[in-house]
Amino acid sequence: MKPFKADLLLLIVTVFWGSSYLFMKMGLDSLGEFNLIALRFGLAFILSAAIFHKRLRRINTKTLKYGALLGFLLLGVFTCITFGLKTTTTSNAGFLVALTVIFVPLLQMLFFKNKVGFPQIFGSLLAIGGIGLLTLNSSLTVQPGDLLCTLSAVFYAVQIIVTGKAVKEHDTLSIGILQLGFAGGYALVLSLLFETPHLPSTLPGWTAILALGILFSACGFILQPVAQKYTSPARTGLIFSLEPVFAALFGFWFVGEKLTHQGYAGAALVLLGIVASELLGKASFAPAWMQGKRGAS
Repeated sequence: MKPFKADLLLLIVTVFWGSSYLFMKMGLDSLGEFNLIALRFGLAFILSAAIFHKRLRRINTKTLKYGALLGFLLLGVFTCITFGLKTTTTSNAGFLVALTVIFVPLLQMLFFKNKVGFPQIFGSLLAIGGIGLLTLNSSLTVQPGDLLCTLSAVFYAVQIIVTGKAVKEHDTLSIGILQLGFAGGYALVLSLLFETPHLPSTLPGWTAILALGILFSACGFILQPVAQKYTSPARTGLIFSLEPVFAALFGFWFVGEKLTHQGYAGAALVLLGIVASELLGKASFAPAWMQGKRGAS
């Protein structure tokens, strides 16, 4: 698969996740947080395993361990988001979770000694600035939910990086399916301990679970590792920064939410970050002070 097609698949995944906030709100009206996560990922795993059961017969112990680890990271992402939304606004949550764009290259540099090029750093900064304009308001305060959503971004960044390593060594489809099963299993155990798990009792509840399980989990989290095998973690995080943009668009189409002029400027800046990263990367651009540093070393 060519990098362009891989990036296009990741963009489709981002569209799915951008629309998922509407369905998460629908589901949380009648289900507990862990209950919702368990049903969402459990359904996705059952469906995916039934379709691709032959691939799962060839998994080994190391692939199983990667699936368990990625499932734990997914659980961390969605647990922090769902509980964080109780004490912070949707705008704040969208901005803080999108910090994944910054955490991916930062964690790569700190813990994996990977070099991140200037185009990716520049594009990430443009994107995060756009997300700020798109989602932040003047009443931003530090709440427990803000900290949880920031922690969610850390989980998300680690999940992207670990996925990038796993897909280079193991079957991408098997890893994508296994992480769904482990995330659903972990959530079910927590739901049994802290909640009273049950199936949805309303049409909106079933609609939310089916959409979250089939489209946003089964398709999304299987396509991610498949596509990520042919692109870099930094570019993956940058593409995922478009999620708040799509969330705003779906909010406008289905709920009637409207962006301010500041919001439209932010959306444009995010897109500019994506384009800048691509164009500058292909042009092998680096600022004069970085070129001078290379010459002196």
